[in-house]
Formats: sequence, C-alpha cells, structure tokens
Amino acid sequence: MTPEHIQEFYARLAAAVPEPRTELNYLNVYTLLVAVALSAQSTDVGVNKATAALFKAVTTPAAMVALGEAGLKAHIRTIGLFNTKAKNVIALSEILLRDHGGEVPRERAALEALPGVGRKTANVVLNEAFGEETCAVDTHIFRVANRTGLAPGKTVLAVENGLMARTPAPFRRHAHHWLILHGRYVCTARKPHCGRCPVADLCDFPDKSPA
Repeated sequence: MTPEHIQEFYARLAAAVPEPRTELNYLNVYTLLVAVALSAQSTDVGVNKATAALFKAVTTPAAMVALGEAGLKAHIRTIGLFNTKAKNVIALSEILLRDHGGEVPRERAALEALPGVGRKTANVVLNEAFGEETCAVDTHIFRVANRTGLAPGKTVLAVENGLMARTPAPFRRHAHHWLILHGRYVCTARKPHCGRCPVADLCDFPDKSPA
C-alpha cells in the first residue's frame, strides 16, 4: 500500500468513526487495566458482562485485594482462564499498592512488569488511558495489517513497528481502535465484507468478496 493510499485509508476510517474508543467498559485507569488483562483470549462482550457487577464493588487496587482471589473468581467464572487471571489481578493489585501508591504507572516497563500484563495490554492502557501513540496488535489488527498491505509482518512486533512507522502522524493516536473495529466488523477473518468496506479500493487483498 502506497503512502498516499495509507493516508486515504485512515482518512476514511476516521470519517466513519471520528472518536473511536475501546469497547471494554471501565471507570478509571485501574479498572481499564483489569478489564484489558481479563480480555486476553476472551471477547469484550464477555468481559463486560463479568465486570458489570465487579466494577460496582471494586474500583481500586485496595478494594480488589480486599475482595480476594476467591471473591474475584466468583465474578469472572464465565471468562476463559479465569483462575489464572484472578491470581494475576490480585497480584498486580498488590504490586500497585506496594510499589506505585495504588496508581497505574504510565511507564511501559512498569506496566509490563505487572503479572498478566504483556506488551499488548500495556499498549492499550498507554493509548486509551494516557493518550500515547501506541498500537496494540491483536488478531484483528494483525489480519488487517497483513491482508490490506497496510503493514505486512510475520510477527506481532513486526506488524506493530510497521504500523507505527507507516501511519501518518495525525492518525497515530486512534489507529489502534480504527483497525480493531475494522477487523472486528468489516474485515472479518473467514469472510470479509468487502462489498461494504469503505477502503476496499485501497486494499491489496486479491480475493475480495462482494458481500
């Protein structure tokens, strides 16, 4: 995809959704961190159902530690890998209290040092909560970047680096969300909806579907 096509690609996605946001429900930076950590290998819809009651009772690391691992599991049993996730969320909450004054750190290294928080989760928190220009490459973004020719790469990190290098500056803040939404609802895995895709004419994918 040429630089001119990339500029137009993002311009069209931005026109369709001027202020994109995560589809995970959260109340503050801490609950965002928890929601993203819980969303690994789970859907946003499933996480939102599980956290609806949880976030009415828990909005701080101290409240989470007080709830305890068993109490947290009772809220998130419907989420995949809930045993491991509950253990990690309690552990990261304890670390936030011990090392960060109960606040979620803005530094990538400090975020990635938390149990259950990898590069993708850190990127989401840095972007959504702190407004930093990061791109959390999930399966949707990896697919869109490779399928369209926007930023081809064989690894998640290669795609992330390619996107950050090729995305024009005005679009870097929201690129993450535009690409996720596009992959989730239009450029889907098994049968992309090329017939209603706003950027189909800019895309390098050779087997475009009319649907």
